[in-house]
Amino acid sequence: MEISRPTVMEVDLEAFKYNVSQIQKYAGNSMKMMPVIKANAYGTYINTRNDIINNFDIVAVAVVDEAVALREQGFKKEIFVLNQPYKDEIDKIVKNNITIGVSSDSFLEEIGKRSEKIKIHIEIGTGMGRTGINPLRTKEYIEKIKKYSNIEIDGIYTHLSSADYDEEYTKKQLESFESSVKVAKEILGDIKCIHSSASNGILNFENKCCNLIRPGIILYGYEACNTTFDKIDLKPVCKLKSKITFLKEVSENTSIGYGRSFITKRKTKVATIPIGYADGLRRGLSNKGEVIIKGKKVPIIGSVCMDGFMADVTDLEDVCVGNDVYIWDNNIITLEEIAKSLDTINYEIMCTISNRVPRVFK
Repeated sequence: MEISRPTVMEVDLEAFKYNVSQIQKYAGNSMKMMPVIKANAYGTYINTRNDIINNFDIVAVAVVDEAVALREQGFKKEIFVLNQPYKDEIDKIVKNNITIGVSSDSFLEEIGKRSEKIKIHIEIGTGMGRTGINPLRTKEYIEKIKKYSNIEIDGIYTHLSSADYDEEYTKKQLESFESSVKVAKEILGDIKCIHSSASNGILNFENKCCNLIRPGIILYGYEACNTTFDKIDLKPVCKLKSKITFLKEVSENTSIGYGRSFITKRKTKVATIPIGYADGLRRGLSNKGEVIIKGKKVPIIGSVCMDGFMADVTDLEDVCVGNDVYIWDNNIITLEEIAKSLDTINYEIMCTISNRVPRVFK
């Protein structure tokens, strides 16, 4: 597809491959990798590139429709849905040969009514407080599953809630999970997929009972916790970029944007950049965010609009229409800096860049 819009997300596929190799080295070759490519691969759209994701035997998504989209684009390898599906999605699960996480008794009964083979991973609720069976039910739940001849137990897993900062709580979660795995193995023998660790778990804890890791944010080269880059060398995968499409000079005491939230204090050169909150540029950056033009930070002035924003470029030399504007470049302005200024996390900034923004793969 030819890209004509001046606003794009640049996605570096070589950086992604580098991160995969670094994570594998860190975790050890005995650990199989299941990359988490939910939410359009954290907003990068790498999930649309079969040439990249075909390098993995299994990938993880969050919802059934994400798995269906992968099948429709021709991905034939195993897909695992991390979250408990809904009964109305069973037809899609069967038709597209999707492996699912299960922890609900009622849903288990629904899939047990089917004649088709359905592969599942049992989710153990060790302290996330979201989904998962009570660890004390592990034996009972497995015995219940075994009554259904069409259900194949391919894995067992849990979610760590606080692996970025709470060592004591995480160790309790892991101990609880290990106990469940032990019980499961006594009944089932070897289990194909045993997993507990997303990015923070991979970096901060060793779980010897597992044979699979599921990296997310670190695949894309961004911090999972404050010590990420002390432990592993990663390359940020994406940059958010636009261009100046309009320039004007206004006098002192001129209001800029909706609500007149910014009034110039001097003669000001104002640049208009065509990316706004409908594209994922947060309105919270109004009058406090910065962007990069000609290698220098310049302030966002006025309220961020649905389709664009304004910046003060008075102090830049030779600025002109067509100059590149980076929202983040991973150097002068990082994704983490933007997240911090908005009191959120880098995950949220990445995955809320909308589909109006073309992704350009490098």
